[in-house]
Amino acid sequence: MIFRINELDLVMALSSVIDLIDENVTDHHKRVAYIAFQIAKEMGLSDREQRELILAGALHDIGALSLQERIDITRFEKSYDYIHAEISYMFLKKFQPFYKVADIVRYHHTYYFDLIKDSNLRQQVTILSQILHLADRIEILINRSEQNILNQVKAITKKIDENKGDMFHPEVVEVFQILAKKEYFWFDLISPFIERILSNHFRSTVVMLDLNGLLELAKLFSQIIDFRSRFTSTHSSGVAATAEMLACLAGCTEEKCKMMRIAGYLHDLGKLAVPIEVLEKPGKLTEDEYNLVKQHVYYTKRVLEHMKDLEEIVHWASSHHERLDGKGYPFHYVANELNIRL
Repeated sequence: MIFRINELDLVMALSSVIDLIDENVTDHHKRVAYIAFQIAKEMGLSDREQRELILAGALHDIGALSLQERIDITRFEKSYDYIHAEISYMFLKKFQPFYKVADIVRYHHTYYFDLIKDSNLRQQVTILSQILHLADRIEILINRSEQNILNQVKAITKKIDENKGDMFHPEVVEVFQILAKKEYFWFDLISPFIERILSNHFRSTVVMLDLNGLLELAKLFSQIIDFRSRFTSTHSSGVAATAEMLACLAGCTEEKCKMMRIAGYLHDLGKLAVPIEVLEKPGKLTEDEYNLVKQHVYYTKRVLEHMKDLEEIVHWASSHHERLDGKGYPFHYVANELNIRL
């Protein structure tokens, strides 16, 4: 069995998962991807490099999984320890289609000044990581409450220029300064259509995955979920193993059993939208907290539903709190809507 997944749909799904943690940084990754792409295009880099920067931009903070980390990475200061970049690298290198962008992400907070001092580091860090670093810092300088983006351009470019040759590669800054004079660049950047704009510039390919490849992808998603809390650190893998065994005992085919295992790894994806203090609360949840928890299966479905070849797996994953009598949540499916074809 082969699953065909549009590469951009896959990347946007992962990007959307990260956005669930904090609505205040929604679309941060997509905006960073756009800035990095435009800088690379202006520099005359190859189509392959432009493509890799879109992927890296969309995935660069995949290792920042707590709300505090999300807050920290929106600060421009130089003193923050960017451990999330290393965690992001470790996540990405495990999945073959993302292997090439893992190194770009790993060094996306490396300062240009450090490269000047360390010849060994210079051999490891490419210009693509330096572009991604600048793109990331440009995006966090944007004041989301200010309606007119053009009113912010002068302050943003000034801040970036002040750190040229220290935080940022001088050549990359100079290219950004050219882009900054073009109004469309800023209008695109804050557009609600940013995903479509990226799609127009991205020559998307289809990722072909067999069941083993899809299992590796599901594990990547589950690691993002489980890494967030020590209380759920083995939950997804435990559910996956149990679900697979139950499917086999129910007489499902070998393929269906493995698909059920994949659904188990994906089932709690939406829990990234639930505050950690609610997930880790030792006592009984209040009605308000329980209502927050109910969101998680909804988000699991909405994040993954664009990958059409995964429709059956996504249905299983996002229906794990439904009941045969229709009194489950959040879709209130009844028995005949929950049947599994053996």
